[in-house]
Amino acid sequence: MRISQKSINKNLEGEIFYLLYQVITDLKNPQETKIFIGDILNKNELTVISKRLAIAYYLENKRSYQNIKDNLKVSSATIASIDKMRKNKGYLLALKKIEADRWATEWAGKIEKWFKGKKNKVSK
Repeated sequence: MRISQKSINKNLEGEIFYLLYQVITDLKNPQETKIFIGDILNKNELTVISKRLAIAYYLENKRSYQNIKDNLKVSSATIASIDKMRKNKGYLLALKKIEADRWATEWAGKIEKWFKGKKNKVSK
């Protein structure tokens, strides 16, 4: 789909953007999100967005430009562009959410191991 060069009414534009934001907000889990995103974005659009987020995440985790280029098959210019943008509010919010989920998953695993160890000691 190409974007028309003709602009639409600013109020209408605000309404349709809000509609998208509201739908995304109301999605309940990753499965619903995958279904929605899979239908609304084509493969190239999804790949571009996913790679942008991955670049920001890898940069945040101190991966080198070369490592990112080799793994994600992107240019140095793309990485540099995301490197500048990753300090913007949207990227910071996304990276914070990713880190919180990673932390919670890591600790859930540790807690599960701890309880299993306690259960085994009690049952002996």
